Amino acid sequence: MNTTANMLEKVKPMNTIQAVNLALEEAMTLDPEVILLGEDIADGQEGGIVGVTKGLSTKFGTSRVRSTPISEQAIIGAAIGASIVGMRPVAEIMLMNFTTVAMDMIVNHAAKLRYMSGGQTHVPITIRTMTGAGFGTGGQHADYLEAWFAHVPGMKVVAPSSPADAHGLMLSCIFDDDPCLFIENLPTYWNPGAPPRIGERIPLGKANVLREGGDVTLISYSRTVHDCCAVAEKLAKEGIQVEVIDLRTISPLDEATLLKSVAKTGRAVVVHEAVRKFGVGAEIAALLNEHLFGQLKAPVQRIGSNQSPVPFSKTLETAFVPQQSGIEAAVRKTLV
Repeated sequence: MNTTANMLEKVKPMNTIQAVNLALEEAMTLDPEVILLGEDIADGQEGGIVGVTKGLSTKFGTSRVRSTPISEQAIIGAAIGASIVGMRPVAEIMLMNFTTVAMDMIVNHAAKLRYMSGGQTHVPITIRTMTGAGFGTGGQHADYLEAWFAHVPGMKVVAPSSPADAHGLMLSCIFDDDPCLFIENLPTYWNPGAPPRIGERIPLGKANVLREGGDVTLISYSRTVHDCCAVAEKLAKEGIQVEVIDLRTISPLDEATLLKSVAKTGRAVVVHEAVRKFGVGAEIAALLNEHLFGQLKAPVQRIGSNQSPVPFSKTLETAFVPQQSGIEAAVRKTLV
C-alpha cells in the first residue's frame, strides 16, 4: 500500500497525540532531512512518555528518530548543529520547565544565528514541548513560559488548541526556516477532535476566529480556548454575543485580526493559563490600548493563573488556574 493511502486511513477523529504523530510522519515522508531528537522517543522506549512519536523509529529508523541522553543542552545543541548543515530537526524537550536548562542554546544560538550571520545561516528547528496544570505534577513540571520565548527576537511561538490545528501548525513549523517553539497541552492530549487534512499547513502568525460576536472579544490560545468557547456558549443564551479568537501563534502575533475584532466590539478579555503578571495578556492589552484607546468601551481585562508556582495539591492547583467562572465574570465586567 502506498504512503498516501496509509495516511488517508488515519484521517479520522483523533486526539492531539495522534495528530502530532501524523504530522511528524508526513513531514518525514516528504523530506528525508527531517529528523527527530529527544529523550525516549524511539520505539524501544515506547515513543516517548505519552507515545507522541510511537511507530516512527520503526518506520524511518533510529538514525532519523534518535533517543538521546537526558541532556536538554545536548538535544538543542545537536539540533542546531544539524540544522546548520541542512537538516530540519524536531527536538523534543519533555516538559516546558526543562527548556530552562537549554535557554542559552535556544536564546543565544538558535534565535540569533540568522542575525549574527547576516542572514546566511538559518536554524530551522522545531522544539516540541508539553506543559499544563491538572495532573498534580507540581511546581517544576507544569509552567507556561511562552512569554519568555515570545520576548526573544528570532523565535516563533506556537500553541495549538485542537488536534487539527496541532497537525497543521506542526507542519508549518517544521518547514519554517526559523526556530519554532511548539507548545502542547498535556491535560488535553487525549481529547478527541475533528480530523486534520493531509498536507494542510496552517500559516504561522494567523489567528482563527472560532466564533463571531458583536459585544465583546475573548482572546486566548491552547487549553483555555475551550473554556472561552464554553463561556461564549453560555452567555449567548442571555443574548450576549461573544467573539472568540484563538491566537494559534503567539509570536508572530496576528495584530490585524485582534484590532479588527476589538474595533468592532469595543471590549476585550485576554485569557491564558500562564501566570497573569507580565504575560502575553499584558502585551495584547497594551496593543489594544495603543491602537484603539478612543474606541474601547471598557478597560481590557486579563485572566491568567495566580502569582505562584504551580501547586501540587489538587485543591490548590484547581484554584491556581483560570476557571470559566472567572472568565465569565471578566466578560460581564466589560459590559457594565
